Amino acid sequence: MPYYRRAYIPGSTVFLTLVTYRRRLLFDSSENIERLRQAVRQTKNEADFAIAAAVILPDHLHFIWTLPPADSNYSKRVGRIKVLFTRALKGQNTRPTVLSPSRRKHRESDVWQRRFWEHTIRSEAELSRCLDYVHYNPVKHGLVDCPHQWRYSSFHKLVGEGVYRRDWACRCSGSRASFRWFDEVGLCFGE
Repeated sequence: MPYYRRAYIPGSTVFLTLVTYRRRLLFDSSENIERLRQAVRQTKNEADFAIAAAVILPDHLHFIWTLPPADSNYSKRVGRIKVLFTRALKGQNTRPTVLSPSRRKHRESDVWQRRFWEHTIRSEAELSRCLDYVHYNPVKHGLVDCPHQWRYSSFHKLVGEGVYRRDWACRCSGSRASFRWFDEVGLCFGE
């Protein structure tokens, strides 16, 4: 069995990627997005953390979290979100009914991929690149032409806070935003 090493640094800022099982399009419905938001709210109430950025795409999501100064356990929070969201799907006819023997053995459902990807952010420059990656991700996946067009993103909040201009990476006026480095970064960010 493989051994996964994760960096657990109290008070760290981490980039996270969670993917649905077999890239199932669970988040193409507003009802499931609300279930996910509720799971995140409940998890934050149980074990606080700050969400610096987030984007929800149909088959995966990205977060940038900052943990409290004496806390390093983002895995517990990710696990809790996955459990709460999965429980919220019960009885909604949105869960697969056939489980593989391996998933039954590990008491898993067919909602999430078994693991998640994380990266500890170590500098302001890296944080800036990760923020850009999160907010450009819907464009990268061909879901919209501009970041401001994607509803399920923290981009709008950060525009309001002055972190981004509304027209950041925008192609509405016919201009072409070029982010070649996103393809390279995506390889590192679990996509």
